[in-house]
Amino acid sequence: MLLRPRFTRNLLHPRYWFIWLAAGIFYLCAQLPYAWQMAMGRGIGRLFYRFAKERKHIACTNLRLCFPDLTDDERDRLLRLNMQDTGMGLMEQNIGWFMPEARYRKLVEVEGLEHIQALGKQAALIVVKHNNCISVCTIGLSMFMPIAGMYRRHKNAALEYLQTRGRVRLCPEGTVVERKETRTMMRLLRQGLSVMYAPDQDYGIKNGVWASYFGVPAATVTATTGFAKLGKAKVIVMNCFRLPNAQGYKIILSPPLANVPSDDELHDAQVINDIFEAQIREFPEQYLWVHRRFKTRPQGEKRPY
Repeated sequence: MLLRPRFTRNLLHPRYWFIWLAAGIFYLCAQLPYAWQMAMGRGIGRLFYRFAKERKHIACTNLRLCFPDLTDDERDRLLRLNMQDTGMGLMEQNIGWFMPEARYRKLVEVEGLEHIQALGKQAALIVVKHNNCISVCTIGLSMFMPIAGMYRRHKNAALEYLQTRGRVRLCPEGTVVERKETRTMMRLLRQGLSVMYAPDQDYGIKNGVWASYFGVPAATVTATTGFAKLGKAKVIVMNCFRLPNAQGYKIILSPPLANVPSDDELHDAQVINDIFEAQIREFPEQYLWVHRRFKTRPQGEKRPY
């Protein structure tokens, strides 16, 4: 049974009024011309660079680890662009949740759908990295194919309703799966529904391996291998990025990986990391550098943040 968000009277409680007020403002923002929304996002990002000191420090540390060959001035320029891109990502969530479909569809270009169609009734495990535009692109892809997306449940009931509704509003045959509900995810895969999964964040080493990421040992989850095997799915890599000059977004779906899943979890994790690294190097300013990607360290090594 697919999860479809339901609005209940409890969501009208006064404790949620601020959420609904904010949602109304975000809805209005999503009706503005797209170029205006991106300009607003860049402005928010400039404020991030100036005032969000903790996140700025995290991003700066990640860039220093991943791009050691850049000069300090080059890294600072990349950091400024990334902070602006992060602000644009916030505006893009509004697009995903509230922009009318007719306008939204004009912003999204998808390449590689034939690889999904060629699978027939077999599902794809679509792995994707956390670019700042991941939300607008994953919801955008759902306009072109049925898909289930992994997400983190929100404790606030109004925000939970908004995010689940936003993710499935343009895809009647799609659904969302809370990230801990792995059995549900594998059941959907076996039933032939493709699932989106982002394995590029640090969830510790308990269920992961040490795989290189930009030449740095990184705790990398091995769930991609398990999900693909138990779900009897092919692994397809998605690349998504924002096009210049307010042209919208491009989504590229790869052919199924020939060597993933394998019997070697480290091999599979490294293959995915290498693909993500190559994608990031194309548009490094668009990646979610504000995440503590290297917070888990090998024994005896100091945490960089």
